Amino acid sequence: MQHFTVEKNSELGRFAIASRDLKAGETFLEEIPFAFGPKPDSAIVCLECSMPTDERCAKCGWPLCEYCSPNEKLAHTEFECDLIVKNNAKFFGTIDQHGACLQLDCILPLRVLMAKDRDEARWKAEVAEMEDHEKERKAKPTWNADLQNIVKYIRGPLKCEQYSEELIQKVLGILEVNAFEAVSSTGYAIRVLYPKLAILSHNCVPNTTHTIFMNEGYRMTARTTVDVAKGEELFSNYTYLSQCTLARQYHLREGKFFICKCKRCLDPSELCTHLSTLKCTKCPEGGVLPSDPIDVEGKSDWKCTHCDFKAAGTTIQRALATIQAEIDQVLAMEYTAERLQALEAILKKYRAILHPRHYQMISLKQALIELYGRIPGYTMPELPDVLLERKLDLCREVLKVLDIIEPGKTRSRGMILYEMHAVMVLLAQSAFRQKVIYGLVLKKRLNEAADVLAEAVDILSLEDPASTEGQIALQAKEGLNQLKQSIAAIADETES
Repeated sequence: MQHFTVEKNSELGRFAIASRDLKAGETFLEEIPFAFGPKPDSAIVCLECSMPTDERCAKCGWPLCEYCSPNEKLAHTEFECDLIVKNNAKFFGTIDQHGACLQLDCILPLRVLMAKDRDEARWKAEVAEMEDHEKERKAKPTWNADLQNIVKYIRGPLKCEQYSEELIQKVLGILEVNAFEAVSSTGYAIRVLYPKLAILSHNCVPNTTHTIFMNEGYRMTARTTVDVAKGEELFSNYTYLSQCTLARQYHLREGKFFICKCKRCLDPSELCTHLSTLKCTKCPEGGVLPSDPIDVEGKSDWKCTHCDFKAAGTTIQRALATIQAEIDQVLAMEYTAERLQALEAILKKYRAILHPRHYQMISLKQALIELYGRIPGYTMPELPDVLLERKLDLCREVLKVLDIIEPGKTRSRGMILYEMHAVMVLLAQSAFRQKVIYGLVLKKRLNEAADVLAEAVDILSLEDPASTEGQIALQAKEGLNQLKQSIAAIADETES
């Protein structure tokens, strides 16, 4: 399935145009991976699922976990296992100072090369034209590191001299620029190459999303999140949408070798989400915004919208880095009441400095949404109305941002809606018990919660059933049926 045409220009290279009108949530592409494997710079992980393991393949001696070993169909046995045995390429398990086992970095590039040999037609039609940014990569120290660690290893100990240094470096570039991240059946991150999906250009407000089915050989389906008319460009996302422009631009420049100039990136207010906005320390009304929002180096000043206050970009970057380090420490805490209280404390600490919708504040609010209702002392039955209202307010604040940067049928929206519905039900029931509202109003408020839950079900049902979102979709369907039954019972009582 493919409902787009490929066009090309000097600015974007290849890009995708909808070949017909597409409704929100409609699948426009299905694809199986060209290859998948461990992420670079990983620890000693299973070559199949990337789970850290001490187990080894009985045949070649390279890492293969106990869960994957019994399987008959493995990428490991299909591709590199026999080659490793044939050439007696022993696994040494050496770990560098960063905890990475560099010997494993050859696996995915090797699988791409071997997949090329097996399906030359697909390689030529889909992979060979993919961008590898050779010129930019040669200027980075990683080029020579890859040459020593991967290129020479594949041509040396693995004795694959049929692959030239140029070809291997091309494959490394293709993976660095185009590979997607997926979650394996054991819950660990892997890299996957989808040549057709990679044709879609990046935008910081994408109109598509994709789902990877971990138990179906990482089959991928891409779908629209909003209505897309025939002839409109289809956009994907290459970075973390919830981050501020500075962080997104740095990630795109370092990993994808381009500067994004979408409407969101060029707007200092980030489409009025204020994910980058700081509060002014000189006036109560002002917001401090970057003069040049895509300046990664910090050369441009940040200025207040209401007074003459300004600060150097480098000063702002240092301050944000300090705040982020403190937030990261809290986010690293265990899921306990202490973590929740620390999150609330740091949120309060920085509300005089950061805009309420600054990306760091939003990250704290998302973390709190996950905790309220789930940890001992703060489970749903234990939450008083004031904390239920607190969680509902947090959900609404985050949703306002998501509606702008991730509009439509996105998993982020689906998950927030799922969190909201339970709070809405409990608050309605509490108000009814306290005789603040009566039957008809209770029914109305429960119907509102049911509408929210139905939308969550509609969105999350599109996800992989084996994923967290897919499992929640099943729970949400059951919950929706129960809620509808409760509403029907209330209707019977009010009519009798």
